[in-house]
Amino acid sequence: MPDTKRIALNRIVYPGVGMEEFFAITAELGLGKVELRNDLPGGRIIDELTPDQVRKLAAKHRIQILTINALQKFNLPSNLAKATRELKGLIELARSIGCRAIVLCPNTDTADRRTPEQSLRDTTAALKAFRPQFESAGVLGYVEPLGFPESSLRSVLSASQAIKEAGGSCYRMVFDTFHHYLGPDTAEDVEQKLDVSLVGLVHASGVEAELATGAMKDGHRVLVTNGDRMGNVAQIARLVARGYAGDVSLEPFSEQVQKLDRKAFLEAARETIGILTR
Repeated sequence: MPDTKRIALNRIVYPGVGMEEFFAITAELGLGKVELRNDLPGGRIIDELTPDQVRKLAAKHRIQILTINALQKFNLPSNLAKATRELKGLIELARSIGCRAIVLCPNTDTADRRTPEQSLRDTTAALKAFRPQFESAGVLGYVEPLGFPESSLRSVLSASQAIKEAGGSCYRMVFDTFHHYLGPDTAEDVEQKLDVSLVGLVHASGVEAELATGAMKDGHRVLVTNGDRMGNVAQIARLVARGYAGDVSLEPFSEQVQKLDRKAFLEAARETIGILTR
């Protein structure tokens, strides 16, 4: 299992605090890596700070910024021009704050009637279109399959195929334990078919609520505890057994976590870190 140096915090875990406090909380937990987001209230990514101020705060707290999460609907052809423009801004910001990657999320909409085959072709085409931007900037693109039934890219195996067909060395995937649980890939698929060298990051969150799989949504995602139904420990262990040596980022969306006071959050996060690193 990963050691503490490989555990990160996605900012969605505690979005109500400012950037410096988020960095300070991360450091207080003995961690040194974070993910930023562009879907927080007000659309802020770095709050009201300048890139230089963010870099100085990161240095002060010994924080490495892993990703900006995320470019949405990246594989929807009608959105490609808009996504290309948005990606340019995200890459420029990433470079200016010392961030290494942009997360790419697929279209997730019940009105999307494309077949899985067409979605895969569109995903590959989008990655080919984005590739010059990533390569010229030296920034990576992390494709994140989302396991929801309405997602146009649910499978890590399909994501792997699209990355390989797009070519180049600028793409990896995010293996999200919640979405893997919801998605079509089995444990045997991971053990026998997944090219783990293409996994750039793992997102970890748990679900404890007694719900049917199809009823699970982002709001049910909490920190990983011993009551986790997602099998996070086993999922990550399978990846490690296949050679994964990258980072694991905590990404719970539940207000149950987000609204904890600082002391309670630190206690809960320490419990999760202990579970994932033992």
